[in-house]
Amino acid sequence: MFRTKATSSLEGAIALLNCRRLPARLNTSETAVLLGVQEHDIAPLVAAKMLIPLGKPASNAPKYFASVEVVARSESPSWLSDATKTLAKHWRAKNFRKDQRDVMQTR
Repeated sequence: MFRTKATSSLEGAIALLNCRRLPARLNTSETAVLLGVQEHDIAPLVAAKMLIPLGKPASNAPKYFASVEVVARSESPSWLSDATKTLAKHWRAKNFRKDQRDVMQTR
């Protein structure tokens, strides 16, 4: 299907979305494409237990997700709403911490 599993390019994302049948396991970039979020948004969703990786990977190991679960979540408006709220809360808190650190450094 793909030469590489990377979907960082627009062509790779379009190829994934046009697949007749998705692969059983999706990596983080493929999962992000199907959910309509950025690749860096997957880690906060995993931390909030809104996405559960297959197996029990180490914190620094690549994460894979079941395509049937990702597709089911992408078709659920309530899950998408909860995910959007979770991501907004995560980035708001992260930006607040960054702003506080910048204020402390300028003093």
